[in-house]
Amino acid sequence: MKLQLSIGIASNPRTWPIFDGRAKPDGIDLLPSRVHPSELFWRQLRFADFDVSEMSFSSLIMAKAKGDTRWIGLPVFTTRKLYHAGILVRRDAGIAKPEDLKGKRVGVPEYQQTAALWARGALQHEFGVHPRDMEFWMERMPTHSHRGALGFDAPPGVTIRQIPAEKSLGGMILAGELDAALHYIVDPNLVDRSTADLWNHPDVKPLFPDPVAEGIRYYRKTGILPINHGMVIRREIAEKHPWTVLNLLKAFENANDIANKERFEHASYHLATGLLAPEAAVALRTPLVQHGIRANRMTLDTAARYSHEQGLTPRRIQLEEVFAASSMEQ
Repeated sequence: MKLQLSIGIASNPRTWPIFDGRAKPDGIDLLPSRVHPSELFWRQLRFADFDVSEMSFSSLIMAKAKGDTRWIGLPVFTTRKLYHAGILVRRDAGIAKPEDLKGKRVGVPEYQQTAALWARGALQHEFGVHPRDMEFWMERMPTHSHRGALGFDAPPGVTIRQIPAEKSLGGMILAGELDAALHYIVDPNLVDRSTADLWNHPDVKPLFPDPVAEGIRYYRKTGILPINHGMVIRREIAEKHPWTVLNLLKAFENANDIANKERFEHASYHLATGLLAPEAAVALRTPLVQHGIRANRMTLDTAARYSHEQGLTPRRIQLEEVFAASSMEQ
């Protein structure tokens, strides 16, 4: 009889094979729930709703630092993005370059979220803008936030103010009450409430005039394509059934292979029709998302270093503390 496990994950091309059953872990029947990541992480940190789930890497290492032993990490990384390249600013805020963020009021859905961790890390190490140089305004309320679930307070020297419940990050940007958005989410769920389309509003612009060019510059210089989410499994399950760790990892690797194959087929179709340049097809055939520790150690170590630098964790968390021992050589 197979082990039945509930799993909470977001929906994207790399997880669809898990939802539709094309990628199945040996010996396990997964009961999947499609949950927005913002909501999912809060539910897991606060209520432990699922046996297996996607999880904010920043919140996971913060939980580990606080002695929360409920979860064991699985080196499955479903989302990656160059977050600092997506910073938005008001056109009238006098922000022409990253250094101009100093002294500005900067909105963020959740201060501790991994996207914000990466954006602050890039601002500090690439442009000399430290977290203490900005005044942060956080949208998520204490009762419905990762911060509230973990009991996180602002690091020394950093100002974090609460956006009132009757307002939103997007609304405050448009009203001129905030100068910039370090990260911005518009997607209905239980913890985020902004609805304004800042990306296409005439009063708002990207911090970087060419975000793609900035992302390419950063990646070529650092070799880092930031990891946002990992996966976790209940410790009690992994300890009682140690085989579940690698079986789940294999299933997600299979799902990733399926997603890559479909992407390659899509690229080949457009190449055959002449709609895609040959050099673009080559780039599309290069897998950017790889699971496992070996392929991602530098990026994960950098996130752990940023977390300690930014005062989210009192010490630098080691990957061996986070992930299942059987997965460390994968």
